[in-house]
Amino acid sequence: MKSSIAVDLAASTFGEVQGTNYDIAILPWGATEPHNRHLPYLTDCILSHDVAVDAARLALQQYDVKTMVLPPVMMGAQNPGQRELPFCLHYRQRTQQAILSDIVESLFHQGIHKLLIVNGHGGNTLKGFVRDLLVDYPSMFILISDWYAVLPAKEYFDDPGDHADELETSAMLHYHPELVRMDLAGDGSSHPFTLPSLRQKTAWLPRHWNLVSDDTGIGNPGLATAEKGARHTHDVAQRYADLLRDLAAVNEATELYEH
Repeated sequence: MKSSIAVDLAASTFGEVQGTNYDIAILPWGATEPHNRHLPYLTDCILSHDVAVDAARLALQQYDVKTMVLPPVMMGAQNPGQRELPFCLHYRQRTQQAILSDIVESLFHQGIHKLLIVNGHGGNTLKGFVRDLLVDYPSMFILISDWYAVLPAKEYFDDPGDHADELETSAMLHYHPELVRMDLAGDGSSHPFTLPSLRQKTAWLPRHWNLVSDDTGIGNPGLATAEKGARHTHDVAQRYADLLRDLAAVNEATELYEH
């Protein structure tokens, strides 16, 4: 007899999922890169996965929506100055596209036509891949969300930054305090562009990470607390649970638009 409906494929068995029809799949997507000196290389994978699992559990408990969270993808795109850092792994766009294509093909073959990609790495740009996939799978619903940007960071944190900052450190302190080494943390100070037009975001240029940050972080992690992380991630997970509820009720693209 099954004790529960599994929501996390990374920890589930075939015996738990066999015979259950899942409404939606969630794909956490991160990267393999340093996060200041105090957070794990897989921070983006860990946080996107854990928030997704929380959302899937809430959707099941509150709305009876059955969602399976896939194991996180650790193949992220990196900026210049990151690729030179030890064990920072850069995956080309074509590699990421091939990975996503194979996952979508597998899900489609199994009759799962709704996929939410929960992204945890700012360097990942996946929208073009989704547009291409919808040429081959026009009946699929494929959504992308950056979990850390779902809610305004300034409503939860005193001084949020950009990378391995108060936000990410707080979330890690909430989910996995045993993996956080605050005794090693740098202050996350950063060096902005000298050109006013780039500071004003008139155009985009990949930041050279070795020149932007001394410790690979951007934003001070010193203000982070587990309590801040718990509040923020819970509210994000609730937003996702509501999205999963709404998405589960949709069968045709025409239902997404007002008439």
